Amino acid sequence: MADGRGRLNGETRPVTAAVMLIHGAWLTPRAWDRFKARYEGRGLTVVAPAWPLLDAPAEELRGLSPRTLGRLTLDAVVEAHAAHAVAMVEPPILIGHGLGGLIVQRLLDGGCGACGVAIASTPPLGLLARPRAAWALRRLAARWSGATLLPPEGFAELFAQTLPEDERRLAYVEHVVPAPARVVRQALLGPGGGAARATRRRPPLLLIAGDEDRMAPPAMVAAAARHQRRAASRTDLQCFSGRSHWLCNEPGWEDVADFALDWALANGRAALPGQAPKG
Repeated sequence: MADGRGRLNGETRPVTAAVMLIHGAWLTPRAWDRFKARYEGRGLTVVAPAWPLLDAPAEELRGLSPRTLGRLTLDAVVEAHAAHAVAMVEPPILIGHGLGGLIVQRLLDGGCGACGVAIASTPPLGLLARPRAAWALRRLAARWSGATLLPPEGFAELFAQTLPEDERRLAYVEHVVPAPARVVRQALLGPGGGAARATRRRPPLLLIAGDEDRMAPPAMVAAAARHQRRAASRTDLQCFSGRSHWLCNEPGWEDVADFALDWALANGRAALPGQAPKG
């Protein structure tokens, strides 16, 4: 198994060798295929659970009734991932992308996980800036339920503008599915507990940004880092140049994957005694 050592209050402790990857809105666990294979190649145990109702191939999910997906809430997604983490043999390293990064922050606030990495994360409630993603927000803000499929032009403009057109079309077909509008609305606008509380004794957190990201611009990720630094726990920020919101799959994704894991193995820690994971 891969190994790392971390420090907590001056004491060196073994760091977990289990990883849980959490996908974001409009995607499925397949968005983590590259990270999962790379981490397993380093001897780690890796899981990438789907959000509730989204455990199916992309083509099947695109045919689901919007009403079916519209029942899902942000709290239900957080609680489902907390249950997955609790079921693992050891507290996992939590790595999330987009709205999955916000879920990581929520889980850490509840004492869940050895540490967390939030990549191109949706910001905690109240920190929403004015990125070009306002286009998607306006569409979702008018809905309390249902689901919205990001159109190809939206994916091209907001997610993966750095990809060549042929690669972008293939990525869209393989990965993009409808997003439960209620989950996204609750995360961005409330109600529903989108806020991350920056709990004083939460596990360590790394936030990663891409300087070409239009969904989670660097300034917005930096604002989230400032918010999280209210906690006494370690909070770090890393920005990768020339990367879009698709930085976990575009050329150079290996650098992001390796930086995230190396940081986690160096800075993670065991769950605090007496602190039960919760959403």
